[in-house]
Amino acid sequence: MEAQEYIESGILELYVYGLLSKAENEEVSSMAKNNAEINDEIIAIEKAIIALSSSFSPFHSVANYEKIKEKLELTHTHVIELEPAKNWAQYMGWAAAILLLFGIGFQYSQMDQTNTQGTKSEIEKAKIEKEFNVLKLKNTANEASLAAIRDTKNTVVALGGQAVAPESFAKVYWNQETKVVYIDAAGLPEPPEGMVYQVWALKLNPLTPTSIGFLEKFDVNDQKIFSVNTADEAEAFGITLEPAGGSLTPTMEQLYTLGKV
Repeated sequence: MEAQEYIESGILELYVYGLLSKAENEEVSSMAKNNAEINDEIIAIEKAIIALSSSFSPFHSVANYEKIKEKLELTHTHVIELEPAKNWAQYMGWAAAILLLFGIGFQYSQMDQTNTQGTKSEIEKAKIEKEFNVLKLKNTANEASLAAIRDTKNTVVALGGQAVAPESFAKVYWNQETKVVYIDAAGLPEPPEGMVYQVWALKLNPLTPTSIGFLEKFDVNDQKIFSVNTADEAEAFGITLEPAGGSLTPTMEQLYTLGKV
């Protein structure tokens, strides 16, 4: 093995640290005696250890440290073997550094987990607040609807099922003073996709239908109570099923409910 390959193998550091077997120590010593480059490299490693150890070793007085340093610097004819017991200070320093790095990594991991949990909590909180606000709005709308249909001044008109859907029924709550109209459509089936229920205020003689609105978003209205446009005059009310967007005149073949005031 070439001297440079031997140096780069890392065995010289292990030799200086005192971590080789007796046979390996003898091999390195022999190599150092026969090769100046290897010997110089060992001395350089020893000097680096001396410099490193001086920053944290509390086990030697300054005088003793200087004697050891002087001896190492003056010795070039042979290599001073360092026993493992003499290297505990530096090992402890490295161990402390490794523990510190692990500690920092652990703290960072914990901090990251805490931040992640905090973000999840904020998202969950925002979601709950949103759901609460939606429920609050629904509750307010429901209360307004119930208050309107319970008005004692309402005229209640029952609408019976017609030929296309005999089982259907509905109720109209019409305040003739305020002209406000509410429809209770609990007795109507859900309209097919692309279709909508249209509400008509009717004059009977001659028959004159006036559209007063649609029962929109039928599938999401749990109470099936709808506010439509006001009605100034009406002698009857009817509900037909029309294409989305409504029709100018009622489709009589799709007349679901009808009732006279």
